[in-house]
Amino acid sequence: MLLSVEKLVYGGDGLARMPGADGRNMAVFVPFVLPGEKVEIEPTQGKPGAAKGFARANVSRIVEPAPGRVAAACPYFEQCGGCHYQHIAYERQVELKAQILRETLERVGKIRLTEEIRLHRSPPWHYRNRTRFQVRTAPQFALGYYRLGSHEFLPVRECPISSPLINGVLTQLLDGGGLECPPAIEELELFADARDERMLGWAFCSSEAKEKDLLRWAERVRRELPALAGLHFFSSRQRAEDEARVDLKLLAQSGETTICYRTARAEYRVSAGAFFQVNRHLIDELVSVVVGGAGGEIALDLYAGVGLFSVPIAEKFRHIFAVEASQISIGDLKHNASANVKVVGARTEEYLRSGAVRKRPNLIVLDPPRTGAGKAVTRSLIEIGAQCIHYVACDPATLARDLAPLLAAGYRIEEAHLFDLFPQAFHVESVMLLAR
Repeated sequence: MLLSVEKLVYGGDGLARMPGADGRNMAVFVPFVLPGEKVEIEPTQGKPGAAKGFARANVSRIVEPAPGRVAAACPYFEQCGGCHYQHIAYERQVELKAQILRETLERVGKIRLTEEIRLHRSPPWHYRNRTRFQVRTAPQFALGYYRLGSHEFLPVRECPISSPLINGVLTQLLDGGGLECPPAIEELELFADARDERMLGWAFCSSEAKEKDLLRWAERVRRELPALAGLHFFSSRQRAEDEARVDLKLLAQSGETTICYRTARAEYRVSAGAFFQVNRHLIDELVSVVVGGAGGEIALDLYAGVGLFSVPIAEKFRHIFAVEASQISIGDLKHNASANVKVVGARTEEYLRSGAVRKRPNLIVLDPPRTGAGKAVTRSLIEIGAQCIHYVACDPATLARDLAPLLAAGYRIEEAHLFDLFPQAFHVESVMLLAR
């Protein structure tokens, strides 16, 4: 079946259409395409005329490629589920993400963004300072990811979007056969510092894990891989980067418990398991936009993490309230923050609902997980009525849902920024500066 691709949609697919059972066109979602391309497809979910009203398909042949199509740089592209846009020239990727952001705001939130979207580009490769690998110890040691759209293991020997240090450790572990990795280890996450010279590792383990086996492996790994400053072991659970940040159950630890991450404006202590932004090139630019030229008496930093925004905000405001639920991150936040920052250990919605905010803030910064802030938080934000709200969003759909009531309550978008924190992937990170 020959189809024309209309546009890309959030999630990485292209949208095309084919005749449905009722004679009307049915949406077809196709990965690894570009707008304007003509492609031959094979439906994989939903047949022409399917009652559900849409179908999914794979490309069997690119009949007419669009300008901007390039050869993928990674041998695992289209197999690994991590990257979606390696077939697109980088400048075109950013343009398409801006289009997707605009369209999603209008479709989900009925928000017609008239402002220019200011684009903040990243080096397109080796940008990740943190990568999580799936671990297999039998029949032989391997590290990898899940295959696209499945939980089937895909072994890899390189990851071109991860930092050089992470790739170096990946190679050393594979060449060493895993250094007798215990079979209870299911995932391994590596987090490199700003200079890409030292790292922390944390592993997620099954219920069969024995502390002595974990520590024996940790000592050997740290001896063979001197860049690895510390290795921590946590109980496994279903987890993903877009989940709300919750605490992990520590099973064992070896070596250093924290790492120092230096930015242009501050140094941050980051513990194993704590959240920190993954793009090592755009952190300073992100902080500069979020903090901006704001200043005043009171600021709130919601979903504060280890204090990425709280620390520079404290230079411009007299009183800062930094709210964070994770006990791991709270410890770092207290260490990183200055004396005029009051650290609040609570879930954001509970803190706002408690009535603890008694005086109108000049600024509220919020950086929620992919699930967004939600109705309870946005309702509280409207009641508090801060002069400015700076919203850092990693999902345009939940951003649109949260922005709609804020705009209806009298806030306006003064600046819209797109930070490409995830080149080669469909993820869209944006910053909306609101004022009233």
